Amino acid sequence: MNKLTKIGVSALCGSLAGVSAANAGDLSVSGGADMTWVSLSDATVGNPIGIGSNYGLSGSGDLENGWNVALSIAMTNANAYSNTSVTVGVPGLGDILVNQGGSGTGIQAMDDITPTVWEEADGAGLSAGITKVAGTSAGATIQFTPSMTPAGLTAKLAYSPDADGSSSTSDKGTGGDSASLSNGWDLTLSATDELHGIAGLTLYGGLSRVDQFTNAADGSLSGDSEERVLGLKYAVGAFTVGVQMNNDDTGRTTKSEYDNLMYSATFNINDDLSIGYGHVESEKKDDNTAEADSVQIAYTMGGATFRVAEVKVDNQSYSQAASADLDATVISLGLAF
Repeated sequence: MNKLTKIGVSALCGSLAGVSAANAGDLSVSGGADMTWVSLSDATVGNPIGIGSNYGLSGSGDLENGWNVALSIAMTNANAYSNTSVTVGVPGLGDILVNQGGSGTGIQAMDDITPTVWEEADGAGLSAGITKVAGTSAGATIQFTPSMTPAGLTAKLAYSPDADGSSSTSDKGTGGDSASLSNGWDLTLSATDELHGIAGLTLYGGLSRVDQFTNAADGSLSGDSEERVLGLKYAVGAFTVGVQMNNDDTGRTTKSEYDNLMYSATFNINDDLSIGYGHVESEKKDDNTAEADSVQIAYTMGGATFRVAEVKVDNQSYSQAASADLDATVISLGLAF
């Protein structure tokens, strides 16, 4: 990681009054690249070689009143802007995060967090076309993480005034209006052994409710959007297992309701080599069930990670066509800087 030190914290967010240039902070740059070879059996692949790159800026600093601030800016392939977040830490209260364009807030951060050695079952290069929980994450979001919760319990409350409207990249602008979703909130909870006393066990869950405009142009609304997540992970020795259930009631007659089940297991052969298996399935109400299975192996050598995944997808995007059953082998080399 290349690190630029003694950058004035005021450079992190000029709109944060009370942060002076005299208060020095840190600004660091990190990045990476992933190179893959994707082989699809019984399907036209085209050129199987792919490469992705990304870099990000992370800044932090302290205010004179004891508060602290942190900045994150992420860029993806072809130097494309991804998202920005600013976190303000208030002693005795907690962290307040303002997120623009990111997807890791609220219940979306729990869309599938069963243990993996690389990616979730349908995330290693062959998508199952499954609808997962999203909550308020598609719009600019404010998220509060209180610090007064009991030891071992982490709570997060996210709110967006327009849960699928585009986000403004200007500090004096507004984001675009959404097609149907209005304001909404997400609540997530995670409990470790510090709270419940069972070593290696993590319990987690989340709720989301987003209001929808009653005058949706396509006339498909039947109610507000509601989502739920419940899961657990258990680590013992070199093994980690997990299971998770999601429910997504879209409140739209055209998209219906989805019940998802994920489970996985990983094993650390040594400090560098791991192997894992993952499964995800999604039942669409009054329709088909899409699912994916994946066996993955990962080997780390310093800042490089070599990974192989075997992926099998059935009923991709809830289709029963013969072309919706696919198999893939994905080989990847990831580099971190």
